Amino acid sequence: MILATEDDRPAIEAFLTDHITTSMFPLSNLRRFGMAGGHSRAVRFWCRWRAGALTDVLTVTEEGMVFPQCPTGPWGEARVVLAGLAVKGIMGDGAQVAALRAALGLTQKGALDDEDPLYRLALDDLQMPDVAGLTLGSIADAPRELVNGWRRDYLEEVLPIPAEEFQMTAVKDVTSYAEADSHRVLYDADVPVAMTGFNAVLPEAVQIGGVYTPPALRSRGLARRAVALHLAQARDVGIGHAILFAASAQACKAYEAIGFKRTGTFTMLVYEQPQVIHG
Repeated sequence: MILATEDDRPAIEAFLTDHITTSMFPLSNLRRFGMAGGHSRAVRFWCRWRAGALTDVLTVTEEGMVFPQCPTGPWGEARVVLAGLAVKGIMGDGAQVAALRAALGLTQKGALDDEDPLYRLALDDLQMPDVAGLTLGSIADAPRELVNGWRRDYLEEVLPIPAEEFQMTAVKDVTSYAEADSHRVLYDADVPVAMTGFNAVLPEAVQIGGVYTPPALRSRGLARRAVALHLAQARDVGIGHAILFAASAQACKAYEAIGFKRTGTFTMLVYEQPQVIHG
């Protein structure tokens, strides 16, 4: 594998787009933050070529997140190029993350260490539930203290990374969501009842993330209705697909009810302390 240059960017974008179901994070980071550095999510790529065509791409952000898109499994080469790097985590196709993790010797359990069902939906096949009386509003217009609390509770429940200051992270997250216009609040009449969002947005697809319903309002189908309304907005501006990884059997049922089909697994591995890769 060799380090990519800016001249390789068109080929890399095309390759990752061909594997978009498990490439939303690296593609989004590339398009938002580029390859020049200067941001924690700016990216570098190591590429494997055969007969002038890309076969594998290994993406690494400045903060040390690794995203393998390596169908041919060049894990020995990946270990060589990552030697000496402090890896914060690995995310991607479940089987690829497991193979890369083994090759890198990352046997320690991560603070976040989940393999979840992966789903995809062509938005023309979206099955809208009954949303009578429900509306979506921008998170920027929602009561800020309320949505900050929802986000804090989501982090504690779904992404419980030790030593993280959940309230501080929640405030930062909600501020960024409002600035990016990426998240929505579901209202029943004028009462906020759930939250949904996109954690990656591309012209080709959106990736759902941060869906939350307060415990007292669960088992009423509010999350799937919020997601469906948000996806309808994405479809109406020409986006063709949606991708998500579900954190529970209940979430799987909710997403399947609006048309999502399972395509595999997605692993999120994040360490509390970065792990140095030894050659």
